Amino acid sequence: MQNVLQKLIQNSQKAIDEGVYEIAEKLQKSQMDLNDLIKNSNHAPIITEVKFSSPSLGKIRTTSDPIVIANSMIRGGAIGLSVLTQPYLFDGSPEFFVNIRQNVNVPLLMKDIVIDKIQIEAAQKLGADYILLIESLFDNRYLKEIDEYVDYAHKKNLRVLIESHTKTEFENSLKTNADLIGINNRNLDTLDLDIKTTKIVLDGFDKSRIILSESGIEAPKDIQFLHDCGASAFLVGSSVMKSDNIETFVRQLVNAL
Repeated sequence: MQNVLQKLIQNSQKAIDEGVYEIAEKLQKSQMDLNDLIKNSNHAPIITEVKFSSPSLGKIRTTSDPIVIANSMIRGGAIGLSVLTQPYLFDGSPEFFVNIRQNVNVPLLMKDIVIDKIQIEAAQKLGADYILLIESLFDNRYLKEIDEYVDYAHKKNLRVLIESHTKTEFENSLKTNADLIGINNRNLDTLDLDIKTTKIVLDGFDKSRIILSESGIEAPKDIQFLHDCGASAFLVGSSVMKSDNIETFVRQLVNAL
């Protein structure tokens, strides 16, 4: 499969055109600092993801109460949550985000394919702590300069996670004022997955920034491997959402370190 990124961009534009990000709420963000939680964690700093579908796996879990799922993740030890707001291919929605924000105190990442500032404005209204920017969308010139989006998010009192997949993207992301740097072990354009991507990208890196490794984490041993590669924290989505007992599974991941 090729050109998945282009499809994701089209889906975001469709959602924008349909008014998905026209948010009436004005919710407060968390009082907790995700970066501090990562730095001060005595175990593996795990951020779990509430998503019911994905482009690579299709339907992951029957759509159900996101509040129940979020609270199970937090009881298991997740220090933050990533919540999908993209309706297409991910079955996410701003409504899910609102429901979770009103019921949990941990930091929240609005997970979406951000292509327009209206989505950043929506994140602020939803009470998000972080937004996601995907480096490859800017490196491949699908979008304008990434610094413009980072600065706009900061003006809206939002922090920014920039996600990279290749060493070049990673090096470019380090040049920005992003608050958190992510390495996605999945190639979003082809959907190919290789957990060793984090190892390849971080080879020779001086670990001066907090690094979040994303995708492909299925078991505690994966957390241990990625930690040894230099990752500071870990974002886990599909394997948690597929689990029969979310709380227990998250706890096992947290206790991997």
